[in-house]
Amino acid sequence: MKIFKISFLLFILALPSLAKIRSGEELITAMHDKYDGKWYKTLTFQQQTINYLADGTSNSTMWYEAMSVPGRLRIDIAPVENKGGMLFSDGKLFSFRDGKQTAERPLMHPLLLLGFDVYAQPVKKTLEQLASLNIKMSILRTGKWQGKAVYIVGANPGDLTSPQFWIDKKELLFVRLLVPGGANKKSTNETQFNKYVKMKGGGWVAAEVQFIVNGKLSTSEVYSDIRTGIELNEDLWNPAKWASVERKHFVVK
Repeated sequence: MKIFKISFLLFILALPSLAKIRSGEELITAMHDKYDGKWYKTLTFQQQTINYLADGTSNSTMWYEAMSVPGRLRIDIAPVENKGGMLFSDGKLFSFRDGKQTAERPLMHPLLLLGFDVYAQPVKKTLEQLASLNIKMSILRTGKWQGKAVYIVGANPGDLTSPQFWIDKKELLFVRLLVPGGANKKSTNETQFNKYVKMKGGGWVAAEVQFIVNGKLSTSEVYSDIRTGIELNEDLWNPAKWASVERKHFVVK
């Protein structure tokens, strides 16, 4: 009986007690710890990008994406023979057209950070990068989103304009981000990570991402041919080799 009691106590202590999460910092720590060593390092997928226009019409393009977690994402935009796209690497965004680099600027990609990097890099680094979003990490509450319990960091009840992120309470997955947008920062830009798929090798992928401005859907991303854990050429994230590197991670259909 004594051995049973000790074993039961150790089991209880080992459980991640969600009730003890009291701040955004503690939530980020819990997200990291839940998937530490279990999240994929590489991810590839094809993305149908649908843009909804003011006149009620829409257009669609195909993007071919490769990710190295944490911090690196390559996007080749169809038609791929034109060698246009974007590269997120080393805290910067590089843009390309006709195989040539057209722009470079510093950028902390919040969706990479909250949707992927948080599970695979030190907590301290995630918190340092999050600081640029001006989210009040001391404000944490619970709520409901799409029928599921969530943690909400950065905003009090009824506030949908302050910078904030929402995390699924059960799986500790990122599901929603709201930040000020527009030239005067008076618009509200919302991102949703929907339709999560659990990957066989560990980790999850949201197969649908939606971008909403002031309550109106502006862009949808639909993922297909999702693969994790595949070997990727390091040169895929080298801006100097954007046009010359062999791209074996996707097949144009």
